[in-house]
Formats: sequence, structure tokens, C-alpha cells
Amino acid sequence: MALPDPTPVEEFLAPPTRAGATVPPDGSSPGVRVDAPAGPDLHRADERLYRDPTRAAVPAGRPRARVLVLLAVVALLAACADGRAITQPPAEDADGTVAPLAPAARPQDPQPPLPYRSEDVRYPSGGLGLAGTLTLPEGPGPFAAVVMLTGSGAQDRDQALAGHRPFLVLADALTRAGYAVLRTDDRGVGGSDGDHARATYADLAADALAGVSYLATRPEVDPARIGLFGHSEGGSVAPLAARQAPGSVAFAVLMAAPAVSGEDVLVRQNELLLALAGSSSEQVEAQVAFLRELVALLRAEDYDRARDLARTRVAEQAAALPVEQRPTPEQVEAQVVALTSPVVRALVTHDPAVALAELSVPVLAFYGGEDLQVPRSRASRGRSRCWPATRTPLC
Repeated sequence: MALPDPTPVEEFLAPPTRAGATVPPDGSSPGVRVDAPAGPDLHRADERLYRDPTRAAVPAGRPRARVLVLLAVVALLAACADGRAITQPPAEDADGTVAPLAPAARPQDPQPPLPYRSEDVRYPSGGLGLAGTLTLPEGPGPFAAVVMLTGSGAQDRDQALAGHRPFLVLADALTRAGYAVLRTDDRGVGGSDGDHARATYADLAADALAGVSYLATRPEVDPARIGLFGHSEGGSVAPLAARQAPGSVAFAVLMAAPAVSGEDVLVRQNELLLALAGSSSEQVEAQVAFLRELVALLRAEDYDRARDLARTRVAEQAAALPVEQRPTPEQVEAQVVALTSPVVRALVTHDPAVALAELSVPVLAFYGGEDLQVPRSRASRGRSRCWPATRTPLC
């Protein structure tokens, strides 16, 4: 299905840009170019977890600091499940103490007056209500439209993370380019009902299609030209939603979307992040072995043993910390519950290959060359088993 060729998105993103992908508007793509603005890759923000958030002395490279890194990596999945925000990274002083940084300027945030309309909306998804923001270009339309799908964790409609609001920036660029854009709070976040930690991928796909259905009721939107824009985990959900509702989704844009199983993505994340933090090969191997065993138990639905394994691992790493920095038993248990929650089970056991291979709509997939969460090299190998050579996405 051919889509209109609106004003290129990159004209509205401040240069310099660092990565982009262009697809000709000839019916093989939505005709959009997306250039990532300069600055750290979105996923690189997760590195900022791996410092002690207190002001206690943490000399760089000491074993204690590496223990903190290992514990933080285990906590990544827990943070995804309970929606805790990753805050601005602390700075380490010359004496090894940690001090918070001042808020960074975000010149990419759109500033008023804006050349488009914006309104808060609410619509049903099953028995829940989802809240979000719809931005509409000036003029009567009807416009092509995009439903934004967030990455892992309980995210707000802007996907705010480490001082960045990437979905706000992307929605601004796309709306200026002539697209209506719907971005929503995840279940249990902001104005949306429900509990994100208890959501399955079927639930998230249903939420995506609820957004498509809502847009189709709007007179400003062309119901034949509604697509999905999925980031990270949202890029796994988008193909599932498109497969469930053939004819309702006109195209898919996948930004840093996994093309291999969640288990493989998680293992590679840990290998890269631990290596970056200076962990030993033995520590990396131990962490990978833990993750493999945890995922195997979750896949087998042996949740009692999975919780016991997670509890032991978190407690072991916490015991290596100074007494004043150790998590309480209640905090350890909260991480255990989060690590075995439905949304984390879905994340680590899902393999996107089947849904990707069955996509029959135009697809644009692109990745960050320095992304440590969904490495481009791993994604490229994964895509080769999903799509034939005649359907080569740009990245």
C-alpha cells in the first residue's frame, strides 16, 4: 500500500544527525526517514545505573564497585517490571565519592508555539482505559497516523528516561512531517488503568490495536493509513498486533526492535554492560549462567524454583556490599517478585521470528550503532532468519 511522501522528518530534527534510514515512498515503505538526533543512544542511558547512587566512596575498578555493577544488572529486569525510573547519572568526585549532576539541557524538546494541534485523549482497551496525547497536523486531513509503542518497563507517553523524552521528540517531528501521532501511558502509568507488571504480550498487542481502532474513529485520520511505531519491546509487540488484525495496520516502524529471542537479547546486554564496567570473565560467565537458568525455569513455568533462584542470586550479590548499602529483605523480595512477573516472563521467553516473518505490510527497521541493549550486529543476524533477502530492511 503506497503512502504519501510527507515533508521529510529529518528537516525538523536539529543537525548533526548520527544514524538514519531512508526508504523510497513507492509502496514498499511508509515513506519516512528517521534520523536520530545527536547525543547518546537511547539505550545507552541504562549504563547510568551502574554507579552507587549514594555518596559513599566507591573507588573505580575496585571489587566492591563490580559487585554493585552485577547487582544493578540483575536489577534491570526488576526495574522493567515495576516501572522505576532511571535517574540522571551521578558523578564521581576525585576522592571517589558520588555527587549528583545538575539537570542537563535538552534542546531537542519541542518548544511552543507548535505548528500543530495537541489534545489529551482516553479510549478503551478491553475493560481498561488508556490515556494519551494525540497530535494532529494543521488542516482538515485525513492524515496518515502512527501509534507509538514503548519499550520495556512501565513507561509514560513520552517514554521519559534519564532526562530524555524520546517519544515527545519523535511525535513532534512526525506531526510536523504530516502524520497524526498517538502516544499513550502504559498500563498503570499516568492516566492509564491496569498494572503493567501483570501484562502479557497478548495484552500489549491488544492495547496497540485499541489505539489503532481509536484513531480509525477520528475524522482527521485516514483509517487505511494507520501504522505502528515500536521501540525496543514495542518493536516486538508491533508485529504481533499487525498479525492479529490484517488490514488494520498499514505499516510498521521498528526502532531498536529485537530480532532474536528475549533470552538472547538479555544475555548479550549483560555481556556488553558487564564488560564495559570492567567485570572479570568469571563474573560475566556466572551472570550469564544465572540468566540462562532463570529463563529456562520461566519458560518451563516453574515459577517457585525461578523465584528461589532469583532470591539466592540477589542475596549473594547483596551480601558482598558494605552493610550500610545492602538492600533490606523486603527490597530483595520485591526484586524477586518483579524478576518473575508476567511482563518479564513475556520479555525473556518471546521469540519475534514468527511474527516478523509473517509481516506482510511495509516495514522500516533501524538500529543504533552504539546501542548496548539491542546490539545492531545481533539484530542483523536475527533478521536474516526472519525475512527473505527480497525484504531487506534498512538499518
